Amino acid sequence: MPQTLSLLAPMYNEAEVIEPFFNEVLPILESLPLEWEIVCVNDGSKDRTLELLWQWHEREPRIKVINLSRNFGKERALTAALDFAAGDAVIPIDADLQDPPDLIPRMVELWQQGFDVVNAVRKSRDCDSPLKQTTARLFYRVINRISDVDIPRDVGDYRLLSRRVCEVLRSMRETHRFMKGLFSWVGFPATSLYFERKPRAAGTTKWNYWRLWNLALEGITSFSTVPLKIASYIGFIAAVLGLLYAIYLVARTLAFGDPVKGYPSLMTAVLFFGGVQLLFIGVIGEYIARIQDEVKGRPIYVIESIRGICRSTGTPDLHTERRRATIYPD
Repeated sequence: MPQTLSLLAPMYNEAEVIEPFFNEVLPILESLPLEWEIVCVNDGSKDRTLELLWQWHEREPRIKVINLSRNFGKERALTAALDFAAGDAVIPIDADLQDPPDLIPRMVELWQQGFDVVNAVRKSRDCDSPLKQTTARLFYRVINRISDVDIPRDVGDYRLLSRRVCEVLRSMRETHRFMKGLFSWVGFPATSLYFERKPRAAGTTKWNYWRLWNLALEGITSFSTVPLKIASYIGFIAAVLGLLYAIYLVARTLAFGDPVKGYPSLMTAVLFFGGVQLLFIGVIGEYIARIQDEVKGRPIYVIESIRGICRSTGTPDLHTERRRATIYPD
């Protein structure tokens, strides 16, 4: 049987880049000595993305389309593409062409040499704003310090994953998904390719700072319990300091009496420790909220319609496990 490659392309309001995306990607895939497919996921787009994807599917049946019932977010849309990919290897890629498709043949070569993961590493982030570059460096530095999983710096979703890596990823059905962390958690032999990231081919990015902040929270809470440990340590230190201060007050009162003083220091202590308590109640609340979402057992995504993909495609667990990854319409 010939080897097959699946290109995974989650899309949200990407009507402006669909034409240049396929025009650049299809010739590269045609040049490869293997079978291929492109699994496109429409993540609840409000523009003409779905209409254009249907049209491209009619022109090229190897372009498969999964239409989600609403916007579930890129991480879940990528999960849907991964679940229904039929290839021996998969490559997630953004439709905006910032990640160069001409890297795909080299990725395939390294995979055929025995690597299960081929990471595409950005040499620089010059196309990003200075603030985004700074926050990205800070995020990777923090998460690699507090997490047991080493997440490669400057590696996005653009990478090649072998079939056995995909099988492990398919078995991980957690609701809150930080895909870069999940890709790294799996392990297996990996190598890297370096490239210069380009500006978007068209359109505007959907990742504002609020979404990036929430993604960072997903990564930290999904792959580290250090924030909870910090809360415990600070609580212990605060308790010790409070005990020492209480001993000091008792000793001073016994030695010098009890003058009516200390209102500023009292209010400072109350406000400081009250703020610390509220902060870490919020940290604990973040973890409890994620536990609640996992206990609910809701599907990771919901599919409205599919073209080019048999509904029995993908891991059998999707159709047999209690917490299905998708719900099919009648």
